[in-house]
Amino acid sequence: MPVLPQPVQDMIAAFERLPGIGPKSASRLTFYLLRAPEDITSQLVASLSAIRQRTSFCTVCHNITLIEQPVCELCSTSNRDESILCVVAEPIDVLMLERTGGFFGKYHVLHGVLSPIEGIGPDDIQLASLINRVKTGKVKEVIVATNPSMEGDATGLFIQQRLAVFPNVRVTRLARGLPVGGDLEYADQNTLLRALAGRQEI
Repeated sequence: MPVLPQPVQDMIAAFERLPGIGPKSASRLTFYLLRAPEDITSQLVASLSAIRQRTSFCTVCHNITLIEQPVCELCSTSNRDESILCVVAEPIDVLMLERTGGFFGKYHVLHGVLSPIEGIGPDDIQLASLINRVKTGKVKEVIVATNPSMEGDATGLFIQQRLAVFPNVRVTRLARGLPVGGDLEYADQNTLLRALAGRQEI
């Protein structure tokens, strides 16, 4: 079997490290880029560079923002209800919920969920800053919108327990319109809208 040049092997290995990309897909993408027009590869290189150099995380909600804009647009706007806080695991979940057009509160991105098996504890995700936001007294409802999985449920239960000391704060969970074990990323807009409308006390 012929040995591929090292740069090609390195590119395949880099693609394989991405979620959802196996050896076959990694090879396909690599060989496509080898013969793709130069403008496509140039745009890809420029985009990869820009996403690392020009983006950061919001100092309030931890969603993605521009590096020169420490507070993201969703946190900066006065058109959203700051008394309702939707807690999600990843920035992509904010995007999916925003696409429904059915939520008008603000967000808090945890950047992960509790997972003892993987060694992810409360200090490894943005839980402390969530508690601090609730302490301000502006938040009246916290919607836990983590994925309906064991880890997502454990994270929701932990949040509910930590917020129990705030009697005026209602803690709710997205309704089970979402499939157990599924990801928000793959849910359709109608399912997300039903889940938001049917949220329940934890």
